[in-house]
Amino acid sequence: MLIPFFLHLRKHKLPVSTKEFLTLLDGLRLRVCGHSIDDFYAFSRTCLIKDESHYDRFDQAFGSYFKGITEIPGLDVDLPEDWLKALSTRHLSAEEKAALEKLGWDSLMEEFRKRLEEQKGRHQGGSKWVGTGGSSPFGNAGYHPEGIRVGGESAGNRTAVKVWEKREFRNLDDSVEIGTRNIKVALRRLRRFAREGAVEELDLDGTISATARNAGWLDLHMRPERHNAVKVLMFFDIGGSMDDHIKVCEELFSASRTEFKHLEYFYFHNCVYDHVWRDAYRRHSERTPTLDVIHTYGPDYKLIFVGDATMSPYEILQPGGAIEYMNDEPGADWLRRLLDTYPSAAWLNPEPERLWEYRQSIRIIRDIIGQERMYPLTLDGLGRAISALSKKR
Repeated sequence: MLIPFFLHLRKHKLPVSTKEFLTLLDGLRLRVCGHSIDDFYAFSRTCLIKDESHYDRFDQAFGSYFKGITEIPGLDVDLPEDWLKALSTRHLSAEEKAALEKLGWDSLMEEFRKRLEEQKGRHQGGSKWVGTGGSSPFGNAGYHPEGIRVGGESAGNRTAVKVWEKREFRNLDDSVEIGTRNIKVALRRLRRFAREGAVEELDLDGTISATARNAGWLDLHMRPERHNAVKVLMFFDIGGSMDDHIKVCEELFSASRTEFKHLEYFYFHNCVYDHVWRDAYRRHSERTPTLDVIHTYGPDYKLIFVGDATMSPYEILQPGGAIEYMNDEPGADWLRRLLDTYPSAAWLNPEPERLWEYRQSIRIIRDIIGQERMYPLTLDGLGRAISALSKKR
């Protein structure tokens, strides 16, 4: 029965293997998951998808295959009313929850079952059938003071007490920005070059235990030696247009502090000049000369700029072009000094990559640092930046 589903996933370019599919079938045979569509979704994704960056594509393929309430396997069994009630009342006040019960949940669900049994086709408008644009309690893009939204988008009234087929799973794909949920993926990608060391070292405790079990005959055990050895120097652009990207930059900063034992960071605004700072509240009184940074941290540091590179071209190319003060040297000179000192460098830009060609300042920055050194602040962009930083120069 599920072979077409397996082929459907392959058609959507998901790397699902026959072995993983057989694992899914074994789990179903052993009743590992329940009969509801949500249980099957969670279990099938666990068995078939091994890379979190494929979750969004799996969601889309799963939704298209099981599209339509009548096609969901197990519809002939009782609907999980406890789950439906919990979902529908999750964001309601106590008074609203009480009112919902008075409106007749049981009647609503019973009528919904009847409509599914009787309806034979699509309906537009009207007040009875599951359809669109009408006043029926069932459907979408219409209005009813209490009903069940089935498929499609809301008309904005927000009066549904249940939304069936709504995807409650947050998207995770290579093109999305790093968010609260997928920060773990970013951590794993950062770890690719955050941990280095010898292939193996002596596992003393394991050797002692194994030797004791061997009646005194020496039984050497080895284990991988991994230690955090990479040094990272990060420059964060703050203020102005970067206020739109505070959340993603905070999450990246938090991930970096967790992963890197040797992390140094500084702030700048728009472009790096003759000074940077660590505390934005004291940036006018406690500044760090950029030359001091260059002389303090050696060329073995990985240099990462985080900024949207969006500013007036004068701020990059002209003495006195800085937006806040009269700089003696243009920002371009300071960028080149940093790049000369730290050959392993990358720039992470939170602005969508499709907009880069329309921003003159971004084109100038890319010309200075190298076109291939600027990456979008997405999971895919972060992965590419890390791969580049991992190469020995």
